[in-house]
Amino acid sequence: MGDNILETIRNRRSVREFQEKEIPEEIVDELIEALIWAPSAGNLQSRKFYFIFNQEIKEKLAEAALGQNFIKQAPLVIVGCTDDKIAFRYGERGKNLYSICDVAASIENLMLLATELGLGACWVGAFDEERVSRILNLPENLRPIVIVPMGYPAEKPRPPPRVSKEEAIKVVK
Repeated sequence: MGDNILETIRNRRSVREFQEKEIPEEIVDELIEALIWAPSAGNLQSRKFYFIFNQEIKEKLAEAALGQNFIKQAPLVIVGCTDDKIAFRYGERGKNLYSICDVAASIENLMLLATELGLGACWVGAFDEERVSRILNLPENLRPIVIVPMGYPAEKPRPPPRVSKEEAIKVVK
C-alpha cells in the first residue's frame, strides 16, 4: 500500500497545459472529499475552497496572477482560502500560520488525488491577493493563498531535480 502512495507522490507534476476536456462531476466530488478530509489545527477546518468553472472569472484570476494564462485554460480552477475564525482558539499564530497549513494540507491531498485520477494541476502562489478577493467577492474573514488550475494534462513535465536526502534531512538521535 505505501508504495502506491509514494509512487503517486513521485509522479505528481506541476502541469500548465490542459486538454479541452471537462472533469466529470463524480471526479469533482472526489476532489472535494480529498480537500475536506485533510487534517486541520484543532479540527477547526479554518479553510474555504472556491471551485471556478466560469470562464470570465478564470480569465480575471489569470490576470490577477500576473498574467499566468494557463490558469484560464484549465477546465477547473480552485482557490484555497484561509479563514480567520481560527483566531478565537489560536490567536494570531492560528490566523497567520495554522490556517495556512490547513489549506496547504488540503491542497496537497487534492493534488495527490488528482495525480491518481489522471488529472494535472499546478500550485500557483504568485497573485494579487486583494484583486482575487475582489474577483471572488470574498468576505473579510477569508484570505486567498493558493490558486490551483486543474484538468487533464496536455503535457508530461519531466521530474524536477531534488536536493539530496543529506541536504534535506537532519537526523537527531
